[in-house]
Amino acid sequence: MKRPLNDLPAADLDAWLKDHGQPAFRRRQITAWLYGRWCSSFAEMTNLPADLRTALDDQFLASSLKLKTTLRAADGTAKSLFELADGETIESVLIAAPGRDTVCVSTQVGCPVGCAFCASGRGGLVRDLTAGEIVDQVIYACRCLGRRVSHVVVMGMGEPLLNLDNVMAALDRIGDPSLLGVGARRVTVSTSGIPEGIRRLAAAGRPWNLALSLHATSDERRA
Repeated sequence: MKRPLNDLPAADLDAWLKDHGQPAFRRRQITAWLYGRWCSSFAEMTNLPADLRTALDDQFLASSLKLKTTLRAADGTAKSLFELADGETIESVLIAAPGRDTVCVSTQVGCPVGCAFCASGRGGLVRDLTAGEIVDQVIYACRCLGRRVSHVVVMGMGEPLLNLDNVMAALDRIGDPSLLGVGARRVTVSTSGIPEGIRRLAAAGRPWNLALSLHATSDERRA
């Protein structure tokens, strides 16, 4: 099974390029295509030699996501179902509005929390998403828009604070000015309420927003 390129550490990609007789600057070119032009195939990377594009395509996936279907609401909100490299599926939602483009990303296949009203957890947890699979949802949204999204909300399938290492690694890349460059104050992580995860997130010192989902049927009970 091909490995998604966004799951390959930079040092490993450097080593792979060196083994294939490529200069070090090729990684910067590849990164610019993935994060700056949001490309979904190696064939699009036209400033790379043809033999390098072929070698990359033989061993890697330019994106970990394969679009299965997209449902659109009257207001333009789009919910997309993706198949991952191992055949599992996840969803993400793109909410485009004047002056604000928000993508809602998933962090797990399924969910272990088991909230009674939530379809995501009915089958339990299948697996955590990798950092690359989380990042690829944002890249896909940028590609759909033709511009960088302005906001990222981690509110899709799964409990983010139960996959915190990969979530933080993904959000660091999403916020990196040399990659996607989404400002930290425009990123919100939502949790059903995992105390240890909240403490770990606070200790990490990242300036992301935290949302706590209060599960109740009325504002009075939420209060």
